Amino acid sequence: FCYLIANIVKEYHYICNQITKFASMETDINRLKVVLAEKKRTNKWLCEQLNVNPSTVSKWCTNSSQPDLETLVKISHLLDVELDDLVNKKFIISQ
Repeated sequence: FCYLIANIVKEYHYICNQITKFASMETDINRLKVVLAEKKRTNKWLCEQLNVNPSTVSKWCTNSSQPDLETLVKISHLLDVELDDLVNKKFIISQ
């Protein structure tokens, strides 16, 4: 289990480090907006669950900023999805 978490953390950090590289691409980095819609949840619901400012969740949903790993894990638990379901597969690159 710890090995799996370590790999997820490694992949997430790699993805975050690539944000600048991919900034010019039209593809979103996270799938938060899509997953919220699939789960029939709102930005307001998520900001209340995480106790964060609504503008923060809005920025995550528009991909103008990204949640940190700890927050992403919390979001995955709240929405009952796998962590990698919240990340666009185009940004997970084989190493």
